[in-house]
Amino acid sequence: MAIDANSARITGRVHGRDITLEGGLSRDEIRSRLWWWRTEDPDGCGEREDRAHESEDSRADVIATLGGYYEISGDPDSQEAEDLVELVYAELNPAG
Repeated sequence: MAIDANSARITGRVHGRDITLEGGLSRDEIRSRLWWWRTEDPDGCGEREDRAHESEDSRADVIATLGGYYEISGDPDSQEAEDLVELVYAELNPAG
């Protein structure tokens, strides 16, 4: 499949799964794809964090952008996570 020269694409590996982000995604879509493994705690028992890391292998969760490799924070609500979403959004949408 041919890729348009202007198409922005960023790849990563999160919890052992390869992910690809392409231009046109909103900030919320980027956040949900980077932290897809974080699910709500349906039982309200506070085990979300434990369950989220059950599938984790020994490799770091990273995203590769034009600026280099960035580790994905375990907390999608942290300032570090917000900065990463903004960085990825800017690289996927260079014109706006």
